[in-house]
Order: sequence, then structure tokens, then C-alpha cells
Amino acid sequence: MASASALDIHVRQVSKSYGAVAVLDRVDLHVQAGEFLTLLGPSGSGKTTLLMVLAGFTRPDSGSILFGSREVIRLAPQKRDLGMVFQNYALFPHMNVAGNIAFPLRLRKVNAADTARRVEAALEMVQLGGYGARGIHELSGGQRQRVALARALVFEPRIILMDEPLSALDKQLRELMQLELRRLHEKLGTTTIYVTHDQREALTMSDRIAVINKGTLAQLDTPRNIYARPNNRFVAEFIGESAFLNVTVSGGVCRYRDTVIQTGAAAPRDGRCQLMIRPEQVQIIGGAPSDGMNRFSGRIVSRVFQGDTLRIEIDLGGGDAITLRVPASAAGLGSVPADGGPITLGLSVADTTLLPDAR
Repeated sequence: MASASALDIHVRQVSKSYGAVAVLDRVDLHVQAGEFLTLLGPSGSGKTTLLMVLAGFTRPDSGSILFGSREVIRLAPQKRDLGMVFQNYALFPHMNVAGNIAFPLRLRKVNAADTARRVEAALEMVQLGGYGARGIHELSGGQRQRVALARALVFEPRIILMDEPLSALDKQLRELMQLELRRLHEKLGTTTIYVTHDQREALTMSDRIAVINKGTLAQLDTPRNIYARPNNRFVAEFIGESAFLNVTVSGGVCRYRDTVIQTGAAAPRDGRCQLMIRPEQVQIIGGAPSDGMNRFSGRIVSRVFQGDTLRIEIDLGGGDAITLRVPASAAGLGSVPADGGPITLGLSVADTTLLPDAR
């Protein structure tokens, strides 16, 4: 639920170039008040540049940015009334925890008593009550991240921007902090824009994800739709693991080689397209008929143990291969033939997704 003070954000036709390189190319984006939106993309895609434009640290070549109904494109960063959490936390080593958190309040000339009260409340919010007197050097990476977050929240901004704040943490702590940040966002309802290149992080935390590629918005949607119904091959490859098979459509009928492929949606226009297959979507069906399934036959090339699952590569012939994942338990392995053995797989019609041909 959005906070009563949360603002929506309108990015309109924002462009930024460095020399001949267009880092942002006429980006349009609407972030709803109280939404947790993640900017996701590979290195060099433009996601961090867009965040810096929103923060006011980078001036775009053209375009408009509205926070609510207020145009901010020419406002200095300190006048935009937003909280910022940086990748390296940007904490002051000569100040203790309380001093770091109090810094934005002192800039705003908040009196000492109110500052102390709000700092203590911010510490409690990020589960660091009693840590105010500690030095920054005494904190773990996760604790430093919480201090940076408390500093961004202490003056009650209407917008929070985060630039890969968890990238320096180990995997286990990073996953824990993802859930903590999500919990805190649900409690506060502040409009939040978060930058990451980590697909799982984006899927875990976001209300919606904006996938950025080469300075343009490739897709804006919910995590579930981004994963299950990508707009194009770039999004499909960047979000999760996929195989792609070349198929043709003629007269509204889709075929992979000589096999008719059923789809849950209307067939695209005649021509070439690609069938996306996620490893967890296919299942071993044997030789028995299977209603509501598209069938593929091949041979097992390799099996790789990956803890909770077994990753199985299957050769369909003609240079095509797909991957299957099954539980690495005895029950999951019971139906898997030996390496080199034949196998028949099923892909449900509901999971059959066709994408525009990438060539």
C-alpha cells in the first residue's frame, strides 16, 4: 500500500548521449506512487544512468521528469527530496552510526531533540536498535547496508533510489536482505526505484520490472509476466534460462519441423518465430499420449548434479538442444533414462510461448 506522501514519477522522452554513444534513447516510464520498481539490465544498458538522471547527478540531453506534478529536470539533487542508497553505501568513516544517520537531518536544520528521536526510530526500523554509538568500522557488510538505508529513510523522503545496494554482500546475506528490504517497503509504502543486474533479485523484490537494453525500455511488467511472457528474445535470455527452437507459422498453423505446435494464444502472423522453452516447464512423458501437451523426442547428452536439481541436456537432432530440470531425489531420478538413451518430453500448451524471430 502506498504511503499518503508517496509520489508517482513520470519519465518522458529522456535521452542522454556521451559523444556518439546513446546511453538513454527517448525513455518513457511511469512509476506509480508507492511502487517498488526495479531497473534491470546488463552492464552498460543504461539503468544506472537513468537512476542518476532521476537523482539529479546526471543532466539528460532532453526530456522531462515529473515527481508528482513537479518538474525536477533542472533541480539540484539536494532539492529533489529523495533518499539515495549507493552501491558502496557512502558512509562517513569519521562519524559513528548515529552521526551518519543524522547527517540528512542536520543539513535540513532539524533540532537536536527531534534528530535524536528520529535517528533512534530509524535504527529500530532497520533492526539496529542500540547501535548508534558504534563506529562504521565495527559493522559487518549487512549492518553497513542497514545504516545506509536508515540514513536514506530518516528524513521521510517521498522517493527512494537504490543503486545495487546488495552487490557487495555474500549470497546468503544478500538473499536475507532482499526479503528485509521488501518487508520494509511494504511497511513504509514509499515510491522506490532499485537498480540491479541480478535477475533473481529483481524477481524477488519488485512490484514491476523495467528491463533496459541499449538505452531503451525492452519490457515493463510484473515479475511473473516478465518471466513467463517476455516480449522478445533479449528479455527471455536475460531473465532465467531458456532454449529457443526455430518454428514457422503458415495459415495460422505453427510447426516445429514437421510437428504442429499448439499455443494457448492466437498464432502470430505467417513467417518465422521462436519457441521459448524453460527447463522447469518441460516434463518427461514417455511414449503415452498426452492431451494438452506439445511433444519433443530426443536423446540425453549429459546430466549435471546441481544440489536440489539435476540439469539434463537433451539433443533434439539437427543442432537443436533443450534443457530439463528434475528434482535430484530418488523419486525425481526414477524416470530419467541413462545418458545416450531416448527420451520424450512434453511442454504444456499453456506454457508454450512464441517470440519474434531474433534474426
